Amino acid sequence: MTETHLSTKPPKYSLTTRIVIGMFSGIVLGSFLQWLMPNGKDFVINLFIFDLSIKTFFVDGILEIIGQIFMASLRMLVVPLVFVSLVCGVCSLQDTTKLGRIGGKAIGLYLVTTAIAISFAILMALLIAPGEGVNMIANTSFSSREAPSLAQVIIQMFPTNPFEAFAQGKMLQVIVFALLFGIAIALSGKTGERVAAIFEDLSVVIMRLVTILMNLAPYGVFALLATLFTTVSIETFGNLIVYFLVVLAVLLIHALFTYPVLLRIFTGLSPVRFLKKMRDAAIFAFSTASSNATIPVTLETATKKMGVKNSIASFTVPLGATINMDGTAIMQGVATVFIAQVFSQDLTLADYLTVVLTATLASIGTAGVPGVGLIMLAMVLEQVGLPVEGIALIIGVDRLLDMTRTAVNVTGDSMVSIIVAKSEGQFDNDMFLDDEAGHTIEEIDFHHLKDEPTSNN
Repeated sequence: MTETHLSTKPPKYSLTTRIVIGMFSGIVLGSFLQWLMPNGKDFVINLFIFDLSIKTFFVDGILEIIGQIFMASLRMLVVPLVFVSLVCGVCSLQDTTKLGRIGGKAIGLYLVTTAIAISFAILMALLIAPGEGVNMIANTSFSSREAPSLAQVIIQMFPTNPFEAFAQGKMLQVIVFALLFGIAIALSGKTGERVAAIFEDLSVVIMRLVTILMNLAPYGVFALLATLFTTVSIETFGNLIVYFLVVLAVLLIHALFTYPVLLRIFTGLSPVRFLKKMRDAAIFAFSTASSNATIPVTLETATKKMGVKNSIASFTVPLGATINMDGTAIMQGVATVFIAQVFSQDLTLADYLTVVLTATLASIGTAGVPGVGLIMLAMVLEQVGLPVEGIALIIGVDRLLDMTRTAVNVTGDSMVSIIVAKSEGQFDNDMFLDDEAGHTIEEIDFHHLKDEPTSNN
C-alpha cells in the first residue's frame, strides 16, 4: 500500500499581506488600550494571584521591547549594508568617472522633486487656508537648534575617522568613504579583484540577513503601531484637523501622482506596477518613521523587485535617505502658511519664493542632522520673519504626519533610482515587468536552513 502524504499546512500569506495585517492589528489594539487607559491612566487586571498592569507590563514592557528591538535590528543593518553595497557598486562600474554623472542626476532629481513638493504644498495651503479663524496661542515654546552652514556640511562629509562614522551612523561620511574605498579597489588590479570578490560574498550574506528581518517585520510593525496608538489622542487634532488633512492630502497626491507622472515621463514605465512594488518599503517607512532605518528594505525593493542594478541603487538609495526631504518640504510649506495665518501675518510672493528656495537647499544643507524636519522648518520661519514658537502648535499632530512623509520620501528615493538607472543602461526591464520578482527571496524556512539559496541573483 502506497503511503500518501497530504499537506495540512494552511496556505501561507505573502509577506506584504502579513505586514498589513500586523499594521492594522497594531492600530486596533493600540486604540483599544487607549480606550482602556483614558488620559494615560493605567488599567490593572486582577488575576487572583497578582495584579497585571496593562501599561507597565504590556505596553511599556512587551510591546515596547519588541518594537525597539525591531528598530534596533533595522538600524544595525544600515551601515554595513550601505558600505558593502556601495563598495560593490563602485567596483562593478567599468568607468568610475560615471560616479559624477550618476551623482549629478540623482541630486538634481532630488532637488527638483523637493521644489515641486513645497511649491504645491504652499499653493494648496493658500487655497484651503487651514489657519484662518484658528486664533491659537502657543502655550509651549520651541527652541530650535542652530543648523550648520552648507560649507560646514560639505567639510563634515569627509570622515577623519571612518570607524567613528560607522559607529555613529553618519551616512554622508559612510557614503564618501565607501566611494573612495571602492575606487581604490577598482584601481588595485588582481589584489582589488580578490577584495571585490569578498565584498560580493558579504553583500549576499547581508541581503539574506535583510530577508530574515523582513520575515520578522509583521511582529515589529504590530508592536510599534500598537505602542504608538496608545498615546495618539483624537482630541489632539481638534483645531488642527484642517492643517492635518491638508498636509496628508498633499503627501498622498505627491506620492500617488507626482512620482508616477515623473516616472512615466522619464522612463515610460508603468506607474501602477511601480506603486505596487513599493508597498513593502512604504509600509516599513510608515511604521518606523525613519528613512535611514528603512534603507535595507528600500535597497532590496529597488534591486530585487524594481530591476535597478546595485551599481546605481547602492548610491542613490542611501543618498536619497540622507538628502531627499520631499515629505518634510510638504510639511514645511503647509506649516509656514498655517503659522502665518494663525498669527495673522501676511507673506508676500517674495516670501513664498524664499520659502521654496530655502527649504529646497536646506534638504542638503541639514543632511544628517538629528531632528532635521523641525530644524529645517525653524530655518524657513526665520527667513520670512515668522515666530519659531509657532512650531509648538503643530508638534502634537506631527507624529502621524512624520510617518506618512517618511513613506513618501522612500517612494521618491526608489523613483529617482529607477530614472537614473534607466538613463545609465543599468536597469533590468524584465524584472520590473515581473510581478513576482523578489517574492521568492522573501520566504525563509527557518526549519531547513541548508535548503535556503545562497545567492539572491
